[in-house]
Amino acid sequence: MPEPIYLDHNATTPIKPGVAAAMANAIRLTGNPSSIHSFGREARKHLEIARHQVAAAINAEPEDVIFTSGATEADNAALRHAGAATVIISAVEHPAILQARDDAVRVPVDENGVLDLAALVAALQSAKAPALVSIMLANNETGVIQPVAEIAKLAKQYDAWFHCDAAQGLGKIPVDVRAIGADLLSLSAHKCGGPAGVGALITSARLEPAKWQFGGGQEKRRRPGTENLVGAVGFGLAAELAVQDLPAFAELAALRDGMEQAVLRDVPAVRVMGGGVDRLPNTASLVLPGVPAQTQVMALDLAGYAVSSGSACSSGKVDPSHVIEAMTGDPAVSACALRISLGWCTTPGEVAGFTDAYIRMAKRQLEKLSAA
Repeated sequence: MPEPIYLDHNATTPIKPGVAAAMANAIRLTGNPSSIHSFGREARKHLEIARHQVAAAINAEPEDVIFTSGATEADNAALRHAGAATVIISAVEHPAILQARDDAVRVPVDENGVLDLAALVAALQSAKAPALVSIMLANNETGVIQPVAEIAKLAKQYDAWFHCDAAQGLGKIPVDVRAIGADLLSLSAHKCGGPAGVGALITSARLEPAKWQFGGGQEKRRRPGTENLVGAVGFGLAAELAVQDLPAFAELAALRDGMEQAVLRDVPAVRVMGGGVDRLPNTASLVLPGVPAQTQVMALDLAGYAVSSGSACSSGKVDPSHVIEAMTGDPAVSACALRISLGWCTTPGEVAGFTDAYIRMAKRQLEKLSAA
């Protein structure tokens, strides 16, 4: 039986070999980075190298990098501990944003999944100060890229802070915290070839959240506790390699586009979500009307291809996509959406094989619907 093909890289992507090697070396380090003896100083040196690598990857200052357990923790810290009286988010955010504040104001998106800027302005005008706007750089399900620099400017016009969840951006498109204009920015290592369990919240001179953990002086006293040195080392190198490998990653767009074109040619009933606007080069969201996403995921898994529906942060559930529902207003459509996300190790042959498998599955499922 042939090896299964992994096409769910927006959920997590394999650790790059150089990153794994760096982590293997780091795990042999004995010292606590907070200790002042030679062992501790050696550990601290590697931690700070990693901090500089992450900062350089996004054009930030090293002292503004707070290591976290991932983007979910960073998102929660930004929304819950920045001191905002009003939080404004989009309807297509990751669950880490959607569930962080029950009182958050949700701004709609258009049919392409792009934020309604007029609605954002209306929300800003009625917001109780201080306000925080939190909009993702790129959507994890559709790959749609938001006009975050423009959003940041609008936020500042109304004296609001801007937080950007850039977890899906790093390693896929250029991420520059200064060009974006973000006061806070969240990152995750395992989305860009690093390990799971480590990420970062990037702060700024304009905004630093209050401490969200207690017990020590680590990470600017915002997140005390002995640092995850091995994870940080992996994250640092992964961030550095992510920038170096951007030209190669951009080439995935041609594979993705070719797959979509072949699918639309052979199965005209399929809808490509967000295909008319800027997207991440690796991401496709396909809706097969009338066929539940779970049915599609299972059929493709049996055919040897791992893809997904919606966010991977749902404890193994295959729920209707809130992102697609926000774009279409139709829960029935959202229940039939599939995400295909290519990665740094995806080959043209794998995409070609998947395209054939998807077309066979789609035709078979549509025939069943017609016969029912």
